[in-house]
Amino acid sequence: QRQMCIRDREIVDLVLYTIIRGLAIGILVSAPMGPIGVLCIQRTLNKGRWSGFVTGLGASISDLGYAVLTGLGMSIVIDFIETNEYLIQILGSLVLAGFGAYLYRQNPAKNIKKQSANKNTFTQDFVTAFFLTLSNPLILFLFIGLFARLNFFVPESTLYHYILGYISIIIGAVSWWFTITFFINKVRTRFNLRSLWLINRCIGGVIIIMSLVGCFMGMSGYFNH
Repeated sequence: QRQMCIRDREIVDLVLYTIIRGLAIGILVSAPMGPIGVLCIQRTLNKGRWSGFVTGLGASISDLGYAVLTGLGMSIVIDFIETNEYLIQILGSLVLAGFGAYLYRQNPAKNIKKQSANKNTFTQDFVTAFFLTLSNPLILFLFIGLFARLNFFVPESTLYHYILGYISIIIGAVSWWFTITFFINKVRTRFNLRSLWLINRCIGGVIIIMSLVGCFMGMSGYFNH
């Protein structure tokens, strides 16, 4: 009976180990203020909290796909990304530049009118965030680093622990987006239309600059490789 108690405690410890690390990975992947974080803030300010949250949700689902690829150890996919790392970075940066230009030209007044005329834009918010995140497969290397650094899966892990771990990752990511949109929405009422217009310009400009830097680094790496 004592051995059974020890065994049960080990099982519980492994479950808690997997959940805690899964939550941490979900938050750490989502927390850096990259293009998706900036887009989430922009949509929260312009269209409301739930638009921003759905944007984060789309990014989280895409991140989950990369987490599963990392966990399954798809060496073919990883080798492909390593081989074409700079080309992928260039293409992803060009997509990002186009999106930044789109944000830069947006008019908050028109967005508010569209929102009042058509409430069903959550699907668009979700899909654009999903594919924008999907266009950056280099996030695989972030997952690889986090999985290794946190010893996410141990030899004792079973299929059940893998599933539990992935669920914890998505919960951690969604919790982050839920929290950040909550706080951004709290200060949203302090901004008028001109403020939102300036924020759109600034955010669009930041994304364009980030994409140009990424494109430059990708081209430098490609030609020096």
